[in-house]
Amino acid sequence: MNVLIIVAHPDDDVLGMGGTILKHTTKGDNVTTVYLTTGITSRRGDNYTNIPNYQSTKKNEQNMEKQIVQLKNNAKKACKLLKVQKSIFFDFPDNEMDTVSLLKIVKTIEKLVKENKPDIIYTSHYGDLNIDHQIVFKATLTACRPRTSSVKEIICFEILSSTEWAVPYTFRPNYFIDISKNLNKKIKAMECYKNEIRDFPHPRSIKNIKNSAEKWGTVSGFAAAEAFEIVRKIVK
Repeated sequence: MNVLIIVAHPDDDVLGMGGTILKHTTKGDNVTTVYLTTGITSRRGDNYTNIPNYQSTKKNEQNMEKQIVQLKNNAKKACKLLKVQKSIFFDFPDNEMDTVSLLKIVKTIEKLVKENKPDIIYTSHYGDLNIDHQIVFKATLTACRPRTSSVKEIICFEILSSTEWAVPYTFRPNYFIDISKNLNKKIKAMECYKNEIRDFPHPRSIKNIKNSAEKWGTVSGFAAAEAFEIVRKIVK
């Protein structure tokens, strides 16, 4: 099976479905992860910090370029840990995908679908607070419209510190995957992003990643689970 994961930022995939990625790769499925934005640059600050200024200094821009390189390296390490066969990086602007033509993003995803021929696509949720996550979902759905794509399933997942911060909360999972044996490896993959992890009770804390998996486990009857919303499933 060919699996394509389309996300906006490095770490979105691990937060949303790190355990499920490992289940796919362990089964021998061919997994490709696509990161559409650079990440980092929307924060405008040094040392991975967010500052309340839109304009950035030359020094900060130079530092952020270094951080982007580091973030890509982190993503590659996480992908290797989860046995992902291929990772692809684009440079759409972080948290400013709404400044880019939707058609350009759609065409980018159409090309990815044509080249990778996925049976299933996982992506971010349409109701997330983060604008990039919303646009990635919309562009993915558009690129995979019926009769123009061979994709059989489109499934979206929550991304901690974005999905649950949206009001109203619209994530309604109807598909759960047991990651009881994969949770520790998911956490190790997230630890590759040491600059993205926060202290509890932040949603991106290690404690909350465990809590979230255990919560969805109680919903579905497992010790730990990841939750998904099936957007489209086509059976011939």
